[in-house]
Amino acid sequence: MTTLNLKPGNASLADWRAIYRGAIPELDAQCWPLVEKSAQVVANIVAKGEPVYGINTGFGKLASVKIEAADLETLQRNIVLSHAAGVGEPSPVAIIRLMMALKLASLAQGASGIKPQTLAFLSAMLAHGIIPVVPCQGSVGASGDLAPLSHMTAVMIGVGEAFTAKGRLPAKEALAMAGLTPLTLGAKEGLALLNGTQFSTANALAGLFEAEILFQSALVTGALSTDAARGSDAPFDPRIHALRKHRGQIEAADSLRALMAGSAIRASHLVGDDRVQDPYCLRCQPQVMGAALDILRQAASVLETEANGVSDNPLIFTDTGEALSGGNFHAEPVAFAADIIALAVCEIGSLSERRIAMLVDPALSGMPAFLTPKPGLNSGFMIPQVTAAALVSENKQRAYPASVDSIPTSANQEDHVSMAAHGARRLLPMIENACGVIGIELLAAVQGCDFHRPLTSSTPLEAVRQLVRASVPHLDDDRHFHPDMEEAIALVTSGAVAMAVKGVRLPSLVGG
Repeated sequence: MTTLNLKPGNASLADWRAIYRGAIPELDAQCWPLVEKSAQVVANIVAKGEPVYGINTGFGKLASVKIEAADLETLQRNIVLSHAAGVGEPSPVAIIRLMMALKLASLAQGASGIKPQTLAFLSAMLAHGIIPVVPCQGSVGASGDLAPLSHMTAVMIGVGEAFTAKGRLPAKEALAMAGLTPLTLGAKEGLALLNGTQFSTANALAGLFEAEILFQSALVTGALSTDAARGSDAPFDPRIHALRKHRGQIEAADSLRALMAGSAIRASHLVGDDRVQDPYCLRCQPQVMGAALDILRQAASVLETEANGVSDNPLIFTDTGEALSGGNFHAEPVAFAADIIALAVCEIGSLSERRIAMLVDPALSGMPAFLTPKPGLNSGFMIPQVTAAALVSENKQRAYPASVDSIPTSANQEDHVSMAAHGARRLLPMIENACGVIGIELLAAVQGCDFHRPLTSSTPLEAVRQLVRASVPHLDDDRHFHPDMEEAIALVTSGAVAMAVKGVRLPSLVGG
């Protein structure tokens, strides 16, 4: 495992992606004095005894109930235990690791009132691979991701379960493996740990990181399908896209043109081809993929800002010694970003499925029906196209904006919620579906290009064909199709397809 110096408030998307992929965050040393000052402000408030929300009062609808100093530790323990009310399957370990790192960075900015030793405890859990078991359902993305973050915090006080190198263990046993003793949380600490948008943000960032691989792979398979269909690269001419001026469209066209440059298949029908125009699924790739690229980048910008922000409540201001209650926990920016990512993912898969449908249709592709040399005796790619259609339809159903579906909670104290967790959690399943579609297109496009032998495609696209043919042979007669599809989908999700086109710069969402 590599380590990464995490600068709270100033981490890049590439930093968060590295943590998602397994890097261990180590807090930058400059954060500790800020954390100490913030904790001292909370101690001063407790000493004065005046009621301040979140420090010596009840929570939510019970904010008017003052809590005596002797009960403050019990108050913090109670809020953790009562709010750890999630249901459903455990969230993926990679997402919870990212959630913990996001919480670490938020608390380390010195606006939450948490003690340095508590922050160090959370950091130590990450370093030792003690990852709380966090049910995936239960947050509405309003007063923070309360239930998921409570399950994280429960492990810190010795309650619940955690994933470890030795498997899933009770919290106290997991902590003991790392030489850690369960914490007793002080004033404000429980609320600071469980209030915030880190669960929603982690899920949305995971979706963004996987969507980048999906997007790049779809550009490659789109170019390969264009060659397989003996389509034209004229619609990718830079003069066309310069007139419309959208950055994403220009970059998508540049990539498609570079992917096809030097193709002998393309050169073979430059003259004497009586087709005037290609179907939209080929011709309008820069416009559709470029629009997806632009909105994915917009979502990336929002999520980078959110990941570097502080979203718990109340917030501590060390310059004045105040604790101010606001609404930074409301995850509307994350909800909108997740909805935008979902739209882009849905459209990327939808466009790919139309290219598959075009390739298997002899009236459109000019190739044998369903890309099999003996149609009728063999079904070829008939049902893989149906599978792609099923996956696209499922994504269409999931693409409905989650952010518009607010529901009141907490006796109407929290009367408008973001549904960010719902919107973000659906992204990885949607991307898995879309990668399935791209994997099927990859097989179909390579099969289509095989029919043009001895003509070859461009150097980058031939590298992709060789990658596929190393594990999936040409389809002559029908065989068990599922293993071929699994191989192709794995090439997409691993990023191997995008990496195979060396020399062609594919657009990036994250950088680094």
